[in-house]
Amino acid sequence: MKKLIFLLIVVAIVYGLEVVQEQGISVPTPSSTSQDSDSAVESAYKNRQSDIQVQGQGTVLRVLPDDVDGSRHQRIILELDTGQSLLVAHNIDLAPRVNGLNKGDTVEFYGEYEWNSKGGVIHWTHHDPNHRHIDGWLKHRGQTYQ
Repeated sequence: MKKLIFLLIVVAIVYGLEVVQEQGISVPTPSSTSQDSDSAVESAYKNRQSDIQVQGQGTVLRVLPDDVDGSRHQRIILELDTGQSLLVAHNIDLAPRVNGLNKGDTVEFYGEYEWNSKGGVIHWTHHDPNHRHIDGWLKHRGQTYQ
């Protein structure tokens, strides 16, 4: 019985990978930044959408003090090429802190967008230890933080 269950799981995984490949679906990696990322974030902001996986990059406007209520988060305000500002809340209990951030630096991101009136928040920029959410990341000066 255990062998049958194992075999069914393997078949399901293989089938799922084939469907993903046939559909041309891919999960972005730090080296595959989308050119339409700003427009996706801008669209989500204009339409007041949340819970959307987005990828992009921005320029550091300000590094805020860490949020230490509950899980600790490093907070960074980025400006996108569209002029939209965006708060990045990077969980430093689950991922390494991005060290050496300065105003004017470029930071790439892949995470979940949440709407707010100030431009939105990107979170889930780290791995999910429970494997229930898509892993996100930040990239700064060639180093990936997840």
